[in-house]
Amino acid sequence: MSTKPLLPVLCATVVLLAGCAAGPHKHLDRAYQAYDAGSCEQAQRELAKAEHRSRSRGHLQPEISLLRGLCLERQALYLDAAQTYRFMIRRYPHSEYSYRAGARLETLRQLGYIDPAQELKPQN
Repeated sequence: MSTKPLLPVLCATVVLLAGCAAGPHKHLDRAYQAYDAGSCEQAQRELAKAEHRSRSRGHLQPEISLLRGLCLERQALYLDAAQTYRFMIRRYPHSEYSYRAGARLETLRQLGYIDPAQELKPQN
């Protein structure tokens, strides 16, 4: 039995699977690069793409949300950042990123940007 006909199919499958797996990570890496460069707008766009491509990979959501919260802070949208962090803590209580989110909430409280007693609900 010859393996030559199977080789192109195998190569195509490997390339396809590698491309699918790299999708959200590529955008997450680009989001970090944009954040490091000071462009939260670009970081938010890349985070949206990473989020869209990672829907079946829920383990990436806490990392995506933490970077989104950091961008919101950098844009002085402290209440939005606090809501993002609170969401993370409720939804992913055992994630390392949620522990970091808790620390960010405490920092925002210490700096006077949020009042932890104030419940932040969306307006109807």
